[in-house]
Amino acid sequence: MYDLGAVVMYSIFFQMSVAVTDRIPVPMFVPAEILGLPLALKLLIFFIFEDFGLYWMHRFMHTKHIWRVHKWRHSPTYMYWFAGVRATFPHCVLFNLPFILALPILYRAPSLVFLIILVEHIFRNDWMHMNVTWRSNWLEWVFVTPRYHHIHHSEVPQHHVANLGSLFTVWDRLFGTYLNPQTVKTEFSFGTGENDRPFRVMLGI
Repeated sequence: MYDLGAVVMYSIFFQMSVAVTDRIPVPMFVPAEILGLPLALKLLIFFIFEDFGLYWMHRFMHTKHIWRVHKWRHSPTYMYWFAGVRATFPHCVLFNLPFILALPILYRAPSLVFLIILVEHIFRNDWMHMNVTWRSNWLEWVFVTPRYHHIHHSEVPQHHVANLGSLFTVWDRLFGTYLNPQTVKTEFSFGTGENDRPFRVMLGI
């Protein structure tokens, strides 16, 4: 029942955040050389640029100044695909910003491209929270996997600032937040390790 409520709240907060972030004016900063590239290449550049921004936004959310905005995300004490739908309204706004800033890369792209991005975002969010822990070393050299992301949701405080990547693992490796899943025991508890009032956590206060 709590998960169903989380889905409803997430849907409301997400729509509200889109209404806010869609009003942000973003200058056309993309060079003509990139705009002239084939669509597939521009889409790849978009995902790299957006994911770089998501990494740093996620890292920012784990600072003491804004942790409460993100805390609800870490409240589940179990991992499965529905665990990824917990997000406060400020969380949704902040996580939308890298997407908005990357949009000029896809200037005049067909509407189908944005549908593809939407589907990919939904799949990615569900995928990384799935209740699976298979060894996936080769895949993790490039992409975030459930096993890779589960460590980030451990109730061990040191794990909260590890494996912050959303799509690509390269940012963790480059900026010192990588934790090799092979070095972490497979059985650990999830959550924040704190007893918080659900209503306050849902609001991010």
